[in-house]
Formats: sequence, structure tokens, C-alpha cells
Amino acid sequence: MSLSFEKRKRRILERLSMEGRVEVPVLAEEFGVSTETIRRDLERLDGEGRLKKVYGGAVRVRADSLELPFDEKRLLHADEKAAIGKFAASMVKEGDTVMLGNGTTTLEVIRHLTGRSNVTIITHSTPALLLALEAFPGKVIFVGGEVNKRQQSTEGPLAELVLSRLRVNKAFISAGGVSLTDGITDYELSEANISRKMMERADETVFLADSSKFGNSTFASVCSLDDVYTMVTDAGLDDAWRREMAEQNIRLWIAEGEESR
Repeated sequence: MSLSFEKRKRRILERLSMEGRVEVPVLAEEFGVSTETIRRDLERLDGEGRLKKVYGGAVRVRADSLELPFDEKRLLHADEKAAIGKFAASMVKEGDTVMLGNGTTTLEVIRHLTGRSNVTIITHSTPALLLALEAFPGKVIFVGGEVNKRQQSTEGPLAELVLSRLRVNKAFISAGGVSLTDGITDYELSEANISRKMMERADETVFLADSSKFGNSTFASVCSLDDVYTMVTDAGLDDAWRREMAEQNIRLWIAEGEESR
């Protein structure tokens, strides 16, 4: 018995989220329906804005390539980011030196390190610096460089040079997108370069991504999923992605304290 449209729709969107593209013949065989039925399904989903129909199949609707200004990003998924930041802070040990990438989620890490005077924070994010000066009792190292006014951070060769001279226990990096095909991505090439440099200089890298980032690809590649070992997200991540992370051998921590393997 063939699946109903609603069930086919869910499976099609799940596959798009994972792979970025679906093919008509493959879907027809998998669902036990005709290729014409699949084409009608894709046309319907295209009309709903859920995907873009192309020759032979469909592709995922890509995320907007323009990142919102930093202050506007703070308002999005605030509860999820707070939970992720709190959990990430619990991973920091006394005596650790940590790098914090730019992002509204990494700010939440600082908010939960207020009692940790024996921890050192290194960051190129101006909002992170200002928050640390106000609320964090430990040592703070600010990475200078060319200023990105829109994202309120430093970047460029000088910032990368400073990072290359340091070695840390952990780096916490916010992901702009998480995709099976494109891996971890960011909106700006300069931010992706900084993230890669932090990865090189850290004994352990922890990626922070709220559940809305999964299935999205943004402009600049940070790394493939093969280079990801630990990630923290929120409880809104669906089961399909949790299974996929387990298959990729990525340690996925859910911000409420549950670990998915």
C-alpha cells in the first residue's frame, strides 16, 4: 500500500534536509508510486515554498545568504541559545583556556561562567568582550584585527596571526548552518576563516547550533562533518537528525543534559 501524500511529504522534506536534493525516480521507487505522482508532490511542495523543483527532482530552499546584524540575531531562538550556552559552560573545567567564536549563542556561554575565576576566555567578538568585562571574573584576552562593524567582531590576517600564537583547551564555535552535504557553514568567509583557525589551535572543538540551523547551508564552508566530533543543540532537534549525527559518529549533546549517540 502506497504512502499518503502527508507521509510522502514528510519523508521528502526529511531527505532534503539531510541531502539537499531529491530525485524523482528514486522517490517513486522508494514510495511505490509512479513518477507522475512524485512530480505532482514536488510541484505542490514547490507551491508551498518548501522546496524548489528542478529538472529530474527538487532541491532544498537555501537559507538567506545575508546574515542579520548581530543585535537582530540576539532576538532569534533566544530560549534555545540560552539552554545551549548553559550546557556548553558546564563543559568548561577549572583552569581551562577557551576560545569563543563570534555569535549570539557563545554569549550565553559567558553568562554561565560568572563564578569561574580560574578560566581564561579568548575572543574576537566585541559583544563577548563587553559581557565578559561586566560579568566574568577570569582572565580575558581580546583578539584584535580589522573590525567587522555589522557583526561586531574582528577579522583578517592580524586576528588570525594572534590566534595562531595561542593554544587552548577548548573552542566553542557557533554554526551558521549544519548540512550533510556542506558540513558546518558560516555566512561570511572571514568568520569561517577565524573559526578554522580556532579549530586548529584547540585541543577540542565544540560546535554550538540551535535546531533551526540543521538542514541549512550558508555561504562559507567552515569544515565537513568528518571534522566534527562534538556538538551542542537544543531539544527541538528532530529524531532524523539525531540518528544522522549518531551515524556520523558525532557526539551530540542536547542542552537539557541528554546525550544522543
